[in-house]
Amino acid sequence: MPTFHFGRHRGRGFTLVELLVVIAIIGILIGLLLPAVQKIREAANRIKCQNNLKQFGLACHNYHDVNGLFPPGGLIKPQDWGTWWGEAKGSWYTFTLPYMEQDNVWAKIPNLQVPNYDSISGTTGSPSLVPNMGGIVPKLPYLRCPSDGYLGDQPYFNYVGSLGPQCAIGPCGYDPNQQYCNGAQFGWGYQVSPDHGNTFDSSQLRGMFNRVGCKINFASVTDGASNTIMIGETLVLQHDHLRYVSTWYNDYWAGFNTGASHCTTIIPINYKLSNPDDPWCDVPAGSPWNWNVSWGFKSNHTGGTNFVFVDGSVHFVSQAIDHKTYQLLGCRDDGQPASLP
Repeated sequence: MPTFHFGRHRGRGFTLVELLVVIAIIGILIGLLLPAVQKIREAANRIKCQNNLKQFGLACHNYHDVNGLFPPGGLIKPQDWGTWWGEAKGSWYTFTLPYMEQDNVWAKIPNLQVPNYDSISGTTGSPSLVPNMGGIVPKLPYLRCPSDGYLGDQPYFNYVGSLGPQCAIGPCGYDPNQQYCNGAQFGWGYQVSPDHGNTFDSSQLRGMFNRVGCKINFASVTDGASNTIMIGETLVLQHDHLRYVSTWYNDYWAGFNTGASHCTTIIPINYKLSNPDDPWCDVPAGSPWNWNVSWGFKSNHTGGTNFVFVDGSVHFVSQAIDHKTYQLLGCRDDGQPASLP
């Protein structure tokens, strides 16, 4: 009987050198791929942010169609500085709820026309909690730009109504941008204005919103709707009212004084604070408590920030924009209509 011999095939494995080469090649490929993935992710985040701003523009237009005015940046009743803390009626986020498919939340905010009643806290005293909304302000799906993940699980927001080139002196003794709120000295067509937009007189408000409810309509935008900023981005970590005041009263986006109308164009786009955790004014140039540097429009996008203009168009504005042009785009009635470069 024939005898068959079955030999064993001995496959040659990777040597250590070959394995290291393969690992190195994979590492190089991942290193090349990662920036591309990050760029794609950021592009998607930027588009999402622009879509949110577009929806806000439409909501503000729809509010205007019904009421003949843009939504108040914040509202208190009666218009009395001495009692405003206990008579809050909300922010522009509050008043656009029915136009952003949030009727169920809107229905929980009572007595918006009743003086001496805080519609957000549900009390007649200083705001503290929000029992009318189940004890907590809900997190709405359109509040955040995905590029800013800071405390993203809480109802903070990234979109702020524009004060325009409104004066905003800070408490720290360092106010490098205050000079730009007096445009007349540069021949820019607008006068010095009340700090922080604290006025009930709409003629003294340079932009579109303030926290106490100036009445602004399309007729007030004499420089043209396509030439005037309405709402832009900022970063929660870099703004004291968004980050701190929101949590003091637990009213976040619903509060008239929690940052929804607290950004001025006198501060350059993407001016980033060097010390956002500053406990007060230890580092005046980099402190969120210094409103002359912190109340600016800014984002984590490379090279600029998104805005929606009064006509509803959304634009990415470069941080390298000429500062005069930026002020004229922020001011609604300077008599010098400016266009984006």
